[in-house]
Amino acid sequence: MYLINLIRDKMTSERLMFVYRGVITKENSIPLLMLIEKEMENSEFGFIGRKRLFMFVLESLQNVSRHSDSSKLANMSMVVYSKTDGGYTVTTGNVISTVNISDLKKRLDEINNLDVNEIRSVYRQMLINSELSSKGGAGLGLIEMAKKTGNKLDYDFIKLDGENSYFILSKTVDPEGMGIHFGDGQKPFTGSSASDLEKMMADNQIYLIWSGHITSEVGKEVLSFTEAKLSENDIESNVRKRVFNILVEIIENVAKHGAGREASQKYGMPVAILRIEGNTFIVSTGNLIANEKIDQLKTKLDKINSLDKAGLKELFTRSLYHQTGTTESTGNMGLIDMARKSGEKLIYQFEKINEEYSYYTLEVRIEDKII
Repeated sequence: MYLINLIRDKMTSERLMFVYRGVITKENSIPLLMLIEKEMENSEFGFIGRKRLFMFVLESLQNVSRHSDSSKLANMSMVVYSKTDGGYTVTTGNVISTVNISDLKKRLDEINNLDVNEIRSVYRQMLINSELSSKGGAGLGLIEMAKKTGNKLDYDFIKLDGENSYFILSKTVDPEGMGIHFGDGQKPFTGSSASDLEKMMADNQIYLIWSGHITSEVGKEVLSFTEAKLSENDIESNVRKRVFNILVEIIENVAKHGAGREASQKYGMPVAILRIEGNTFIVSTGNLIANEKIDQLKTKLDKINSLDKAGLKELFTRSLYHQTGTTESTGNMGLIDMARKSGEKLIYQFEKINEEYSYYTLEVRIEDKII
């Protein structure tokens, strides 16, 4: 459980909400877009601000997809959403050939030296002149990002080896959908934090992290995203179905045992981590829980972990029989179902935060095998 605590602390300290590491495709771009839109529904962003940020994210995803120079390293691409006091920050990372840095840096600096009116004028000229390359435009995508939100694009290049570098592009947008630039007096932008996050995800074979309140709408997009990811990885349909069902149950489990928005923001935000290690799919979640709930929940978890396949089936049937119209929908059935469908023990831990709350972590492993 060290990993989930490490990630929880990093997500909290850097106010990260969502991170995806992997190939950017047309199929997974839709849930990637919808996740930021669902988050903004509970923010101070108005329609115009949401639209501008949405379009900026779309262009960012297309930019990563177009300009990842090495298909072998396309799985190092990354999308990060974070919350700031002034709005939202969108950061992307992808591998490019080091020889292309000079031209790309020149274009970025040229864009950053333009004011809003100049950006619009240059954009129109580029469209008229059709100055397009096979990869979607000689800076056209970058200048379109600047046109949509104004102001400057933050960027950094981190050398990976003799041939490749990691290109990190970032933009903070305010509630009106306009870019926030923190001025020349601030420290220069650095992509080291994003690069460190990518390395940590690669080392632990993580492809998705969510930190925030997992509402039903957010849960739907996480499920949709996972469906696309499993399809890309050619995961067998029976395993995909088991993963999907377990994800539904574990998301409900977080919602059921969560301590509420205010307490979570103060003592520990919910976290969901999705990993694929070879033929094993791993779902890990963490959320704040009231200490008074722990004994009852621990008893249920220990009971479930003590049973074999036949015992789980019998317990599930018995629990189902006792359900009524006023009974909470999951009860302990969700936990039983996770154990049945995964064919593994449920790994859990309670870390005491204070006299009122603890942090509850749960991990479920689904192996590609017949159960």
